[in-house]
Amino acid sequence: MGIVALSVLVVDQVTKWMVMQFLGFRQEVVVIDGFFRLVYWGNTGAAWSFFKDHNGILALVSMAALVVLFLSRYHFGAGTLLGQIALGLLFGGIMGNLTDRLLQSRRHVIDFLYFYVNQRGGSEIGFPAFNVADSAICIGVGLLFFHSWQRDQAKGAISSVGQPT
Repeated sequence: MGIVALSVLVVDQVTKWMVMQFLGFRQEVVVIDGFFRLVYWGNTGAAWSFFKDHNGILALVSMAALVVLFLSRYHFGAGTLLGQIALGLLFGGIMGNLTDRLLQSRRHVIDFLYFYVNQRGGSEIGFPAFNVADSAICIGVGLLFFHSWQRDQAKGAISSVGQPT
């Protein structure tokens, strides 16, 4: 769990550092026209910019989430490989975005991966920009759901043994 979390944190911070070195704030570079851009956007909110300009409160929520996850890690299957990977992704992702929120030089989460589709008439539909930490959090949550489903299936199979059909 610790190795996964540290790996996510390092990759997240290195990629954000690279974005800050090679792009100006709010600059965009088209990688695949009509589909993908590298951007340097700041987000003082949560996912999809909900709670915009509440960076301090979101930093406190992140710290509380880390404490709660740590204290309840065995409930989420930290004793299994899948559970450890999922929790490592969550811890690393939360710490990556929390680092952005706490650094004096940033005070916002750096998002840099932007997928979109051009529409007729020149407008575009885009998925909100995100970063490595966001990806790790989403994958970690998905793995926890899958792990929980697996455990429920196993419990169901065990409890149905010996039951009349």
